[in-house]
Amino acid sequence: MKQGVFKGRSISVVNDFSLDEQRYLYQKARELKTAIINKSSAVDSFRINRKDFSAYLIFLENSTRTRESFKNAAEFHQVRVNMFDSATSSFAKNESITDTIKMLVGYAPESCFIIRSKLEGTCTWLDYYIGAWAEEHGHARPSFINAGDGKHEHPTQEFLDEFTFLEHLQWDMSSIHVALIGDLYHGRTVHSKADGLRIFKHVTVDLIAPQELMMPAYYINKMKENGFTVRIFSSLDEYLASGETARIWYFTRLQLERMGDSVLEKAPLLRKAVTFRPDMMEKLGPGTRFYHPLPRDRLNPVIPSFLDETPLNGWDEQSANGYYTRIIEMALCAGHLGDDFSGTNHAEPEFTDDFIVEAPIVKHEKPEYKIGIKPVENGLVIDHIATGFPIAAIWDRIDAIRKLMNLNLRSSHGVYHSNKGPDVFKGIISIPDLQTFGEKNLKRLGAISPGCTLNIIQNHTVVKKFRLGMPPRIYNFSDISCKNENCISHPKHQEHIEPYFIRKRTPEGKDIFICKWCEKEHDFSEIWDL
Repeated sequence: MKQGVFKGRSISVVNDFSLDEQRYLYQKARELKTAIINKSSAVDSFRINRKDFSAYLIFLENSTRTRESFKNAAEFHQVRVNMFDSATSSFAKNESITDTIKMLVGYAPESCFIIRSKLEGTCTWLDYYIGAWAEEHGHARPSFINAGDGKHEHPTQEFLDEFTFLEHLQWDMSSIHVALIGDLYHGRTVHSKADGLRIFKHVTVDLIAPQELMMPAYYINKMKENGFTVRIFSSLDEYLASGETARIWYFTRLQLERMGDSVLEKAPLLRKAVTFRPDMMEKLGPGTRFYHPLPRDRLNPVIPSFLDETPLNGWDEQSANGYYTRIIEMALCAGHLGDDFSGTNHAEPEFTDDFIVEAPIVKHEKPEYKIGIKPVENGLVIDHIATGFPIAAIWDRIDAIRKLMNLNLRSSHGVYHSNKGPDVFKGIISIPDLQTFGEKNLKRLGAISPGCTLNIIQNHTVVKKFRLGMPPRIYNFSDISCKNENCISHPKHQEHIEPYFIRKRTPEGKDIFICKWCEKEHDFSEIWDL
């Protein structure tokens, strides 16, 4: 068994591989493709070639190209290949995916799971939970490869796309200009490009879709955070009229099966806005190539069949490249390749509990929390609740704190003027007799009402004052949940998966929470089950 530096790694999202690791993947795929085309004996050096290694293809959502390319990639490796039929499996008996994978891990010394699911964050969860479970129980850590999860990501499609773009650009990584066209709202392949295109030094992305199908703001913001130049157009006609078009056009089909009735009614107009026509040919720049993750809609293709035999056809070669890149992905995760890798490895983020800051105590002749509120001799005062918010919002925050902190005890609360100005208000909760909050409750309070302060009162005097911000992580609370109904952790799926949120700073400087599993963004107030 080889122990390469990638052994036991998973590919749940594009960023599970560092930029150097992605470039290494593309270089190995290039070497493999050259060896296969030239019928070189070097091909054998890429094979895992172990019968005690199991590849499980678990496709809980229909697929043809992704499933078959992974099946052929696994067979290339001469390992045990297990096709998992979800229609007749334990999933039809209401077994959780976590329990199913636990069982399968024990059936082979080493295993790799290629999973396609409608539930977003499936592979991220399984890598987190099953990986630790396997090591604790003496099993080799399995790998998980995301073959598409809902509207979230499709990293292996992204890797084959980037490999194809590099071939088109003759392996020049200095810059890329790409047009993304079609259903950018539902298309996980274009969502993955928000991170995947980072392998290029300078990136310009043109987003071409009607408003109803435009890229979600989360991914547009991520592109801008990554330094991309982003331009937005509502139709191909508007784009071509701009006079500055990309050499690489990436089309996606309209995913009607994911659309609501109100959008479906507009389908003919939406298709027209993103479908290429013969009269557009003369407006294309030299060297333009069209790409598509496939399949095309045979009735209403955005790339019509009259283009199939033209030099614009880059999608056939693109589709074939999935075989090479997926062979390499499996070889990396098995530890079979990687001994010659040099560069920066992917690093998990480190978290510092920096959300509690001891603040200086400023003495007032008459502490403001005593004005119109019962004085506290010994106890706690939660001050500066939602300072500067409208009065109704401050009351809502007070109610949330009382409910979520279970403050069903003798206390008083109210909304009062802040010392920041006559029209600035804040909330206060005064709690006599209670002398301290545990660390878990401090984290809870910081997540419910970031920016508030906690004053510890002894003998009518503030002896400690803490300013609370949003904690870097919040989990292990029974009353939080991801509000993305497609997230694997959402209660309606009954997978019994722990909600887990990570703090993120937006480009506007605002702190928000994102779900660790599906990466859905949440305001701090949205994670609570009130």
